[in-house]
Amino acid sequence: MRNRPIPGSTGRVRAMRMLGDPVLHAPAEPVTDFGPELAALVEDLFATMYANRGVGLAANQIGVPLRVFVYDCPDDEDVRHLGHLVNARLTEADGITLRGPEGCLSLPGIEAGTERFDRAAVEGLTADGEPVRVDGSGFFARCLQHECDHLEGLVYPDRLTGWRRSRALRAARRAPWSAAVP
Repeated sequence: MRNRPIPGSTGRVRAMRMLGDPVLHAPAEPVTDFGPELAALVEDLFATMYANRGVGLAANQIGVPLRVFVYDCPDDEDVRHLGHLVNARLTEADGITLRGPEGCLSLPGIEAGTERFDRAAVEGLTADGEPVRVDGSGFFARCLQHECDHLEGLVYPDRLTGWRRSRALRAARRAPWSAAVP
């Protein structure tokens, strides 16, 4: 067994983009170059996610408009899921719909009850270009759906309606990090 470095240990922490930044509201572009720059991006994503105490992070959240995300997220049975996906696509989202608290590193300190399916599957590639499929349930399924939304230019308040949406956006406008919140 090879000794592998801890994900993010060679990465650098990058600045987070906040709600209202145009890069968060546009679909990310597919990755075409699977070289050392992509490997460095994955490392930076892990380093940034851990520094901000997150469970998932998409590349556009650090201003890189590519279809890449990382995760280190437990499921409802407290099983740890650790990895990354390149050119990720949500291929299945089903089961029961649950409304649960959801937050985002691009909206720090704000949570809202958001509906998500309790099962999800995502297909994509590794940073080496190898095909991969990741299946999740419970909280991990929520994470996979959340990160795939980022790749499509969505943030979780886009899934909210009524008073939940109004409350989340009002809190974001009042937040010290607020920029051009809608």
